Amino acid sequence: MSDTMGQLSWLEGGAERSAQWRSESGWPAPKKVVVADDTMNADTAYRLALEGTALLWRGDFQNARQLLNALVRRVEHKSDRARRAKAGKGAAKGGAPTPAELFHRHRLQQLQRARTLAMLLIPFDAGHAIPLRRAPDVREACLEAYGPADSAYVASLRELLGVIGAHEWRRKGVRIPALDANIHPWYGVFSPVRGEYVELVAQAPLPKATASMTRAFDIGAGTGVLSAVLARRGVKQVLATDMDARALGCARENIARLGLAAQVDVIQADLFPEGRAPLVVCNPPWLPGKPSSAIEYAIYDPDSRMLKGFLAGLAQHLEPGGEGWLILSDLAEHLGLRPREQLLGWIAAAGLEVAARHDVRPTHGKASDPDDPLHAARSREVTSLWRLRTLS
Repeated sequence: MSDTMGQLSWLEGGAERSAQWRSESGWPAPKKVVVADDTMNADTAYRLALEGTALLWRGDFQNARQLLNALVRRVEHKSDRARRAKAGKGAAKGGAPTPAELFHRHRLQQLQRARTLAMLLIPFDAGHAIPLRRAPDVREACLEAYGPADSAYVASLRELLGVIGAHEWRRKGVRIPALDANIHPWYGVFSPVRGEYVELVAQAPLPKATASMTRAFDIGAGTGVLSAVLARRGVKQVLATDMDARALGCARENIARLGLAAQVDVIQADLFPEGRAPLVVCNPPWLPGKPSSAIEYAIYDPDSRMLKGFLAGLAQHLEPGGEGWLILSDLAEHLGLRPREQLLGWIAAAGLEVAARHDVRPTHGKASDPDDPLHAARSREVTSLWRLRTLS
């Protein structure tokens, strides 16, 4: 049994036990929990996970990783069969699914996949130590992601591997050619791996109103990469805003690493800071939709809230002659989620006009992968920097 307040309960050795439940995805603790170890085979584990029964691991940690890999193979095999079956039914009915239908189907499969794979649980002692044979030392990685742990808790192995991966990204950083330096993303803060949008900000002509290079706003700063680019381009003061505590800490750390703290001020604000600037930059989430985890807030914008909020408030935060730079992919258009006409309507309704637009094709692997479920849309995707100004 479990409740939704972060407590996991289970029977073990004839006694009821409990521990804190931790889920960055915001999922409630599993209602059914069985104790599992090295004697459990992959088929049994997969059946239990599909039924919504969580497996609290008491065996060798490395064997748990192997079991998770086996579960991944079974989930992917099931997804492939389901995709072929639906494609056959569509052909039999004489109609292929629309891009939007493909997208929603893909999202549902991804969510179901994540929930199934999250059923393999790992116990933690206070201080983030794992009381299992051959368990790695994950204390530093978990401290970065979760903060201090004063009591025992349980989390999914899949989430833990994400925490470990994020720790390595944070330690090594991501190379940003426009900065000739690395940006170090934190766990839960979207990494600037798609460099095309960074290059757009690095190369777009600055508006005439920024000739003195005095001030710019970076709305939704994330890792702080765009603020750093603007500072390196000579902007004397950049006000970077975000609402997420991790993003604020991450941006401040990156700005300090780059020696730009005197130029960039990272503040907590919902969209705009006070005042006006000759340049206001925003790279909102590109797809309208409901995030299923914390990291997906950088990808999915419920009801296009951030996009619409940026456009609606831009005019009152621009200095005369200034520009708002909206960095946005058109993937939502190709998926049938948001037509171009709707975006143009929001721009016009906000008293704005398009001064120019700079486009670039993405170069990430999925854009050229014919086996990707959304390949038809991704292959036509264009990332744009929309240069917006108030109507004269």
